[in-house]
Amino acid sequence: MKAFYSDLRLGILGGGQLGRMLIQEAINFNVSTKVLDPDKNAPCKNITDLFIVGSLTDYETVYNFGKQTDLLTIEIEKVNVDALEQLEKEGVLVYPQSRVIRLIQDKGLQKQFFKENDIPTAAFQMISSREGLRQADAHFPYIQKLRKDGYDGKGVFKVNSEADLIDAFDAPSILEECIDFEKEIAVIVARNVDGEIKTFPCVEMDFNPDANLVEFLISPSSYSFKVLERADQLARRIAESLKIVGILAVEMFLTKEGEILINEIAPRPHNSGHQTIEGNYTSQYGQHLRAIFNLPLGDTRSISNAIMVNLLGEKGYEGLADYEGLNDILKLDGVYVHLYGKKFTKPFRKMGHVTIIDSDREKAIEKARFVQQTLKVKV
Repeated sequence: MKAFYSDLRLGILGGGQLGRMLIQEAINFNVSTKVLDPDKNAPCKNITDLFIVGSLTDYETVYNFGKQTDLLTIEIEKVNVDALEQLEKEGVLVYPQSRVIRLIQDKGLQKQFFKENDIPTAAFQMISSREGLRQADAHFPYIQKLRKDGYDGKGVFKVNSEADLIDAFDAPSILEECIDFEKEIAVIVARNVDGEIKTFPCVEMDFNPDANLVEFLISPSSYSFKVLERADQLARRIAESLKIVGILAVEMFLTKEGEILINEIAPRPHNSGHQTIEGNYTSQYGQHLRAIFNLPLGDTRSISNAIMVNLLGEKGYEGLADYEGLNDILKLDGVYVHLYGKKFTKPFRKMGHVTIIDSDREKAIEKARFVQQTLKVKV
């Protein structure tokens, strides 16, 4: 690979906020970045060396973009994997590898991977259409997930009774046992080309009930050593089984009986790792770059308690974004605001996040609740 000068060309498929934060870290490595995204106003537009507007799912567009790079990575899974496979054959480095992306694009293949590798997950079965729901051997309530194209809470439907079947997805899906969990937790793990693996401390997550999006995250988790060790072991086992190169977010259910079940995995920087920018010695973005450049992985220890609040567009507001309460939250110590450069807001759109750092865990949570109640995205 070329040295870390402007001639090292890193291509990023996707120009959203994850790509934006990855570029902010890549600047410290003096790496030249180029981005492909279908949105001409994507958050990465003004901070990358080259921004190209184009489809992420079109073979020729992705292939031609990739040919102009030395190393290609993603910030979204919905990309043309056939093009990535061809680029790999022609010598372009693609991390995470195309085979990993192909597996994770399909929640059915994810589930089969868990089963084949003895990784605990909720009981499931697969169907090809809505009609399959009526024939399925599943007990209400259960969760229907589209096998493909679901993200940020979309593509998930809870089936409580037969009356819900008419509104279910009419597409290939998995039916998953509804888990009565105590908390959703996550571990981000990284693996470099040489096979070195490191994990970030486990975090606890609260979800917005309307949008099914993470809106509040506490790092590190305060659960018992036994729970945290098990979560860490599972994340490492998945990364090793996949032989992934890059960052992998592993989302888990902690059941009320203390069992850990893997929910889903994502082969890229993730919402459950935003707090690492200020809260850990190495951020998830720096770690992803270290992994794909095959550098020694960084120190993942927490520097302090870190709470991350997702900044979502408010209900009933759509248009040019205005941030109400920004002055009030910036009066607090240890508050770090990240706005994603999105000009327009709409309900539940991810507009930014705020990380709150404090050596006192309860004070950090108290400040975070204030931020959550005070900072609003309106028009």
